[in-house]
Amino acid sequence: MIAVARFTPAIEITDAADPRIAEFTGIRERDLTGRHGQFIAEGTVVISMLAKAHRAGGAVSAEKLLILKNRQAGLEEILAQFPEDIPVYIAEAAVLDAIAGFHLHRGVLALGSRRSPPSPETLIGGLGAQSLVLVGCGISNHDNVGSLFRNAAGFRADAVLLDETCCDPLYRKALRVSVGSVLTTPYARAGSADGLLRTLAEQNFEIWALSPAGTIEIGDIEPARRVALVMGTEGEGLPASILSRFKSARIAQAPDLDSLNVGTASGIALHAISRAMGRLA
Repeated sequence: MIAVARFTPAIEITDAADPRIAEFTGIRERDLTGRHGQFIAEGTVVISMLAKAHRAGGAVSAEKLLILKNRQAGLEEILAQFPEDIPVYIAEAAVLDAIAGFHLHRGVLALGSRRSPPSPETLIGGLGAQSLVLVGCGISNHDNVGSLFRNAAGFRADAVLLDETCCDPLYRKALRVSVGSVLTTPYARAGSADGLLRTLAEQNFEIWALSPAGTIEIGDIEPARRVALVMGTEGEGLPASILSRFKSARIAQAPDLDSLNVGTASGIALHAISRAMGRLA
C-alpha cells in the first residue's frame, strides 16, 4: 500500500501540561481509576485496529493521537487511516515521557471512546442461528482478558461476554495483549455469571464449562449450532454452582500440572469447538 500523507498537519506539543493532551497525562495512575468510557490505545498494531473500528462506525471511535516526533514520518500510512478531523499531536521524547509519566517505548498513543455498550441481553439476542460465544467469569487479570479477546478473534467467536467481576477489557494492557481485538470483537461486560448463563440458556445455547475435572474431553464434543464456552479465573476456576448446572469439558494435560493458563485453555477450547462447527478450514 502506498502511504498517503494527511493534509491536516500535526500539532507539536512542547509543554507536558498543555490542556489539549490532558487525557494522556499520568497514564498508569488513570488506568487504575478508570476513564469512564474513554481508553488509551498504545502501539502501531492497536492504533491500526482503532482506525479500522472508527471507520466502520462500530462500538468505538478515535478522538485524538499523540506520537513521538521522530516517528511521525514512519507512521504516515497509519495516520492516513484516520479522518482528518482527528487531531494528531507530536512531541519530543522528553516531553512525551513527562506527559505519560514514564518512558514510553512505543511512542504511539491514541485516545478513544466507547459508545453506549449493548446489554448482554441485546448482544446475545442479535447473534445468528449458528453462534459461538466465549464467557469469562471473574477474570481479574488484564493479560488474561486480552488473551481471551485475541483467541476469540483468532478462532472466529461471535462475541465475548464478561461478568461484572471481570476487569475492563479497555484497560491499556488488555488492549495491547489482545492486539486490538477488543476494539473489533462484540462484547458486553455486566451482571452476574449466573445471569449471563441463564440468558444464554434461554436463547438455546449449549453451555460448556471448562474445568480440569470436566466430564468430557474438549475434542470429543459434537457441538450444537449455538455454543457458549465458559472460562473461570485461574486458581479457583469456575464455582461449583456453575459446574453442577451445565455440561463440563476438560483439556487433556499432564497429570502433575494443576491447570492451564486461562488464555492458553481458551485458545485450545475455541480452536476445537470452532473447527468442529466448521468455522475453520
